[in-house]
Amino acid sequence: MPRGLFITLEGLDGSGKTTQINRLATWLKKRGHGALVTRQPGGTATGDRIRALVLDSRSTLLAPMAEMALMFADRAQAIAEVIEPALAAGQIVLCDRFTDSTEAYQGGGRELGSAVVLELHRIICSNLQPDLTLLLLPSLEASLNRARRRNQRAAGLSGQDEGRFEQEQDAFYRRVWQKYREIAAREPARVVLIEGDLTIDEVHEQIVEAVAERLAMLATGAQG
Repeated sequence: MPRGLFITLEGLDGSGKTTQINRLATWLKKRGHGALVTRQPGGTATGDRIRALVLDSRSTLLAPMAEMALMFADRAQAIAEVIEPALAAGQIVLCDRFTDSTEAYQGGGRELGSAVVLELHRIICSNLQPDLTLLLLPSLEASLNRARRRNQRAAGLSGQDEGRFEQEQDAFYRRVWQKYREIAAREPARVVLIEGDLTIDEVHEQIVEAVAERLAMLATGAQG
C-alpha cells in the first residue's frame, strides 16, 4: 500500500488554522480522499494531558526547556500512536501544528534557537517531515486580537483555560512571526506561505491549490 500524505498547518494562534484545516478536510472528502485530522499539542490521551498543562495560564513557572521537552513528548506520542499508523495505512493526515511550531515558539519566541529544536526533532521524531506545510501568516496584530478574543470566549463558555501563550508580550510574538518567515525561506519546497489579511475563502483557495498540486504529484509517482 502506498504511504499516505502528511500535511501540516502552521501559524500564530488566531491565524485561522482550525477553520482552514476543517475546510480542507471537507474539500478532500468531497473528492474521495479520507483525511485524519489531529492537532499538537493533543490528539492522544497523553497529549491532551500535556496540552492542558502547557496551555493553562496557571502554569506560570514552566521553564522554556521544560516547555519544549513537553512539546516533544506530546509529538513523539502522536507520531507513534496516530500519525505513523495512519500514513502507513495510506491515509492523508492533516495536523494542526508540528515541529515548525516548536521552532517558532520555543526556538524563536523563547529564544532557545533553531539548532536545539531541529536536533531534538531528529532524535525524538526520527526526523519525520511533512510532505506539505501550509503556513498562514496574516498580520501580527490581526492574529493576536483574534486569538485573545477567542480564548476569552472559550474560557467563558467551557471554563477551559488555554490562554497561557496569549499572556506574552508582543515582542515574543514578533520573534515567533519572524522565525516562521525564516522557516519558510529555508524550506520553500515544503512550506507554502500564505500571508496577508485575506478572507477565509481566499486562504482556502490558496490551500486547495497547493494540496491539489501535491495530490497530483503523489498520483503521478504512484503510476510511475
